[in-house]
Amino acid sequence: MEGKFILFSLLIFISSIIVEWLGVHKGWIFGNYTYGQTLGIKADEIPLIIGVNWFLLIYSAGVLMQRTRIRSILIRVIVGAIILVLLDLIIEPVAQHFNYWHWTNNIVPLKNYLDWFLVSGVMLFVFEKFGFRKQGIVAPVFLLVQFVFFMVLIFL
Repeated sequence: MEGKFILFSLLIFISSIIVEWLGVHKGWIFGNYTYGQTLGIKADEIPLIIGVNWFLLIYSAGVLMQRTRIRSILIRVIVGAIILVLLDLIIEPVAQHFNYWHWTNNIVPLKNYLDWFLVSGVMLFVFEKFGFRKQGIVAPVFLLVQFVFFMVLIFL
């Protein structure tokens, strides 16, 4: 299990950095945006913490969906991707305010949310294909904490 988990972690981390690079440098995914200085160390303008964050979100949403009674992988992937898009709706106003990233003209394009759904869906499908045994409650609680954290920051 340990080797499989490390492989999954690296796969999500690396693929998310590539996806973000395509977004920042080409505008192909998510839209036209740039990262600020808040998120720390960058590799070619992409904060490395973004790869960690994608891993944590995908793993948490995957475990949450795994803990439901939904039997269909496709439905788990779709519902999980919708949950992550809902989280992004909350993150976006906070991100611009705290200099995480900035959109051209400070307008979050609809493309961002559509691509979040697609990227999340693909990554959640990868989670499903790894076939992890049913996990504990920590990861879903982490996802809930993300929702609460960003909702509180909206009001600061």
